[in-house]
Amino acid sequence: MGGRALLLYQSQGNDVKMSTLMIDARSVSTGLGTYTINLVRGLNKCNDFTFRLITAPQGKPLLERLCDDIITVTAPIYSLREQFEIPWAARNCDVLHVPHYNIPLAYSKCLLVTIHDLNHILDRSFRRTVKSWVYAQPMLRWAALRADHIFTGSQYSKRQIMEHLGAADQKITVAYHGVSAHLFPEPREQSRLEINRDFAFDGPYVLFVGNLKPNKNVAGLLNAFAKARARHALPHKLLIIGDDAVGRPAMLKLSLELGLEGTTVFVSRVTDVKLRSAYSGADVTVLPSFEEGFGLPVLESMACGTPVACSRAASLPEVGGNAAEYFDPKDQDSICDALERVLLSNDLRAEMRSRGLQQARRFTWHACSELHHNIYRTFLMNSARSN
Repeated sequence: MGGRALLLYQSQGNDVKMSTLMIDARSVSTGLGTYTINLVRGLNKCNDFTFRLITAPQGKPLLERLCDDIITVTAPIYSLREQFEIPWAARNCDVLHVPHYNIPLAYSKCLLVTIHDLNHILDRSFRRTVKSWVYAQPMLRWAALRADHIFTGSQYSKRQIMEHLGAADQKITVAYHGVSAHLFPEPREQSRLEINRDFAFDGPYVLFVGNLKPNKNVAGLLNAFAKARARHALPHKLLIIGDDAVGRPAMLKLSLELGLEGTTVFVSRVTDVKLRSAYSGADVTVLPSFEEGFGLPVLESMACGTPVACSRAASLPEVGGNAAEYFDPKDQDSICDALERVLLSNDLRAEMRSRGLQQARRFTWHACSELHHNIYRTFLMNSARSN
């Protein structure tokens, strides 16, 4: 079990000083949670240091299977309370890893942080909000300044962190995310029929997976999809899996204005098994984002044998490689053209499925975990020496 491991230590006579890693694992149900949980799983296979977890009550049942040393706190992410509860929970550890930019400012020991993206600085719709001005942008800058080391998910994000937050090259490790073991191709026709039945629509479909925040450019996708249907009388529906309390009403309204009522299906959340079926049964997955720190749905779709059309922007070309069909996210005609190229060519879809499966195999959580573990070891050893 996690929390039980060979310990990095410094011996002084009969006294042994053990160095301990603490991870803030309060988020388990989002993309951030996927990242954190896979890091913790990887730690269970690492036997040269000990680790502990901080989590919220709702996350404890899942994490108990991965670690036997857990501290539960009730402070929500981004709250004032976390600035007091997290440093207190981590007071006896030597290295703290916060897998997001919401660092505890009062924590004085070795701090590792993951900065997944700079949406609050790079994306206009984010950076103009009060939350961004008051909280996100200052915290991102403090995190980059305060952290002893920074993890991020792409070379693109590393460049942005260096440019906009002033972090040095050697202070940042790029650790590409991986494909979870539960994602693999299912029989396509069977999966499509199951998704049709479960979400009460019929026929082939185009898939989007992600939240409805402005940087995801769902509005651009809706407009492009409406154009493609009008040009070619496509039988496809558009299945949107993801939610955002602020963005959902606007997207529902736009779909009605574009005449997509009954053609666009919005689903807030699905299980891992149902997500695999949704990917496997789609004709194409589309990710039209303006900004992405990594773009996990690109890999997930490819791992399920489904072609991907995505933006030639931000980190997405790093992830999609030569297996995706690219478009300009700011040009609705470009999105539409890419959709048509994929949907109207059986040969292209077959070729993209093959290339996509190969591309997805290049990204593993094992490789991601190993990069993290190397950094953990370095700072835990430094801590042991200093004590």
